[in-house]
Amino acid sequence: MSDEEHHFESKADAGASKTYPQQAGTIRKNGYIVIKGRPCKVVEVSTSKTGKHGHAKCHFVAIDIFNGKKLEDIVPSSHNCDVPHVNRTDYQLIDISEDGFVSLLTENGNTKDDLRLPTDESLLTQIKDGFGEGKDLVVSVMSAMGEEQICGLKDIGPK
Repeated sequence: MSDEEHHFESKADAGASKTYPQQAGTIRKNGYIVIKGRPCKVVEVSTSKTGKHGHAKCHFVAIDIFNGKKLEDIVPSSHNCDVPHVNRTDYQLIDISEDGFVSLLTENGNTKDDLRLPTDESLLTQIKDGFGEGKDLVVSVMSAMGEEQICGLKDIGPK
């Protein structure tokens, strides 16, 4: 046994992967896929059969779940694609600050203050109007690959 101490510089987080591999041929419509480093929801999949010795290829058309941009990718169906871990969590809306951040109540009673209001106009108006009328609102927050965004709204009645 050696008496030397080993020092490691840690540049990583807890090690939980933001994605997991899945064979391209098994990814279906309404599933999720990573294209160009962005988490996307698949809207269209088409598979092409190729010649004698080629691979069948999957053509994915997908929409970025955070900014709504349309992305496309073609991958051999036997190869693995990255699939993002997508979580949806509901939080109760407590407050909207002047600078566009929201204050949310988590299930364990803490507050979460690091989320901005959504950029989607109709959802933004619904949240602001509902909050202005004093309704109890629950927002759905979608998170994937270290990004979070408000993606839905539920009205649970007046305060």
